Amino acid sequence: MRGAVDGTPSDFSALVTGKSVIVCCGSGGTGKTTVSAAIGLAGAEQGRKTCVVTIDPARRLADALGLENLDNTPRRIAGDWSGELSAVMLDAKGTFDDLVARYSQSSEQAKRILQNRLYRNLTSALSGTQEYMAMEKLYELHSEGGFDLVVVDTPPTRHALDFVDAPRRLYSFLENRVFRLVLMPTRVYMKAMTFAAHALLRTISRVAGSEIVEDAMAFFRAFEGMEEGFRERARRVEDLLADPGTAFVLVVAPREDSIDEARFFTRRLAESSIAVSALVVNRLFSNFGPDQPTVGGPSPTQPADGSSPVQARADERDPPLPDPLAYEELRRNLEEFLVVATREERYVAELAGEVAPAPVVLVPFLTEDVHDIEGLHAVARHLLGGQLVSDRGSHPDRQ
Repeated sequence: MRGAVDGTPSDFSALVTGKSVIVCCGSGGTGKTTVSAAIGLAGAEQGRKTCVVTIDPARRLADALGLENLDNTPRRIAGDWSGELSAVMLDAKGTFDDLVARYSQSSEQAKRILQNRLYRNLTSALSGTQEYMAMEKLYELHSEGGFDLVVVDTPPTRHALDFVDAPRRLYSFLENRVFRLVLMPTRVYMKAMTFAAHALLRTISRVAGSEIVEDAMAFFRAFEGMEEGFRERARRVEDLLADPGTAFVLVVAPREDSIDEARFFTRRLAESSIAVSALVVNRLFSNFGPDQPTVGGPSPTQPADGSSPVQARADERDPPLPDPLAYEELRRNLEEFLVVATREERYVAELAGEVAPAPVVLVPFLTEDVHDIEGLHAVARHLLGGQLVSDRGSHPDRQ
């Protein structure tokens, strides 16, 4: 297993040095936020100006990077690397407001939209808004932020599909015949409205209230002239996702449910003609670090010469013999561990076959939670397959 899939960190390193966008996807609980931050750190280690953007509402990324707060503006993290590392916590409404200001024909038009009650509800409650605004933020950072690499930490898998589909859905909405009709100038619009449409509006007014209909009409009128800007932006964002400089990295845990989610996401990406660029298997029990035993090798409780721990101790005069009951408990724990390790290896091997020829990188289960920069260094070392540039032999890998 070790030789089968973990000999490809150099391929993963090529993604970090050669791509301009890396989108990290995966189900919840896989450590995706940590891996995203570690990839960003790896980019900074290799001399790139890197930004990590998360749309996860938790503050795990800020904690891991040692920041008090993250917001919608890139915040630079100090560190011992030759490049730069920044981070952003997406503010969907703030990003939407910026987009409205960008494509409004005047400050008065922007003000009318931003103060409209329907707009305020749309930005906070409309399904898919957060995902599209994440794409908009990605495009902004990529095209205007001056970054060499933007790493995106997406929501759990099935919502990440909304992230991928968001530009297309917005474009389809703006091309919708009803939407285009409503955006016609007022007099032409009133002439074009059919009797059925008038009846529908009257019904909506009776059920939801006339204020809602008035807010909607005011919003669409205020939006007039801006739709082409939004439409063109959506096309550019969609093109960025399909660009050869964009890589999709699938982050999974070696659990059956996580592997099933990964298969689902891989198929959906393929439907959009997008291939998985790399697979990161995180928190793997069967992939030990360099100072720990490998599966099938001498165990922590068994001497290399094959003798039992009890026999080995009997040959030593000073140390006391181990408690036979304690040794038996250790032996059972090891047997259970090997069962888990074998199962994990089977899951990973099956998924590796489905994403081939994408490189597969294994990150072992670390003995300490990753909650700071040093922990991210440990994960980044496994991603890149060795020491980081800043190590220079002074930072042992933390296991």
